[in-house]
Amino acid sequence: MADQRTLPETIPVFPLEGALLLPGGRLPLRIFEPRYLEMTDDALATYRLIGMIQPTTSEGERPSLYTVGCLGRLTSWSETSDNRYAIVLTGVCRFRIREEVSGPRMYRMVRADYAEFMSDMDPDPKEPAFDRTRLANGIRQFLGRHQMENLWPTIEELPTGLLVNSLAMVCPFAPSEKQALLESPNLSDRARLLMTLIEMNVAGSAGSEGTMQ
Repeated sequence: MADQRTLPETIPVFPLEGALLLPGGRLPLRIFEPRYLEMTDDALATYRLIGMIQPTTSEGERPSLYTVGCLGRLTSWSETSDNRYAIVLTGVCRFRIREEVSGPRMYRMVRADYAEFMSDMDPDPKEPAFDRTRLANGIRQFLGRHQMENLWPTIEELPTGLLVNSLAMVCPFAPSEKQALLESPNLSDRARLLMTLIEMNVAGSAGSEGTMQ
């Protein structure tokens, strides 16, 4: 397992509501705001690492942040014809914000603590303990209700851990639900929470349809 000393203590953060990055997951992003173009340029020139984190509110120029985010490594990037970036972040390890730090750059920086999440960097995590067949039944209904059926053939054969994290990232849950998935202590807990959220969503959608006759 990697040592947390190999991870930078001070990192740039990209606050984005509803965006969830999990260890091993891949998050595509379009970068166009000047401060995040600057952040991307600086990341490419240094560690190629950016912290994804959700704001607790969408109001204001510097909204307050949740305390837990996920460090991502820039694994793909290209510059578009209008001087924007198309990038992909691959999740490395979750972190907890110790404090926000001031600096000369337009983007925000924090001191990150990875200690409680070092298992994220285990190359061979334990398989989560949950009912995969039950999850599969729920997710097929969920994807159908959200017109996302085309995703199922792509993700159906994924290893269990990658399946859970991929579903958690792509499913259109509320920001608070995505944060709960991010902060789940381990893969088994995340799998159980994911299954609960999917089944609640499917049951709620069925109930709404029943009242619209």
